[in-house]
Amino acid sequence: MKKLLSLFLLFPMLFFAQKKEIVQDSTDYDYIIIEGDSIARSSIDLEEVMLLNKLSFESYAENKEYLILRRKTIKVYPYAKLAAERLQTMQERMDAIQRKSLKRKYARRVQRYIEEEFSDELKKLTRTEGQILVKLIHRQTGTTTFDLIKELRSGWRAFWFNSTASLFNISLKREFDPENVKEDYYIEDILQRNFQNGVLEPQEPAVYFNFYELTDKWSSTKN
Repeated sequence: MKKLLSLFLLFPMLFFAQKKEIVQDSTDYDYIIIEGDSIARSSIDLEEVMLLNKLSFESYAENKEYLILRRKTIKVYPYAKLAAERLQTMQERMDAIQRKSLKRKYARRVQRYIEEEFSDELKKLTRTEGQILVKLIHRQTGTTTFDLIKELRSGWRAFWFNSTASLFNISLKREFDPENVKEDYYIEDILQRNFQNGVLEPQEPAVYFNFYELTDKWSSTKN
């Protein structure tokens, strides 16, 4: 032990050099410490960003129509998003209930809750805003408003029929179809742009399509 101590005092650089050789690595990494994460990362996973083309319109009137559609889409999208969330929650809980009487009781309770939450605001919507809402409900749920009423009529019949169909006099069977309806493509374009700029909170749609292919199609159609 005394000899080891003497060597350390006489040749300190020898010991430090040996220690350095042990931990030396031929590859250098820059690690990133993220707040709230105890694990250092060599990289960060970034969310996919959709690159959107600059829109061009054939006329001033078409540009004006797009701006009006944008305002109305931004207004009604949160209702469709919330409807999809409520529907998913309701279906999950209904599946867990065995007795039909309890299911009906739960459905009525959900109906009253949603009517209190939605009705006053929905009554303020215009006819065209109601049409957009019906399309977006199909986009977010994968089901038309008509089929929702048919499937959930014990709980949502009064809400959707009274607050939507009778007020707006529109087809509740209307689907969101950006592949064949140019207005629906514009609605999708509006959603994507406002998801990116943070105006709207994104929600995974139940209706899937390739937005880039749609853009190419409608650009080619216009040209």
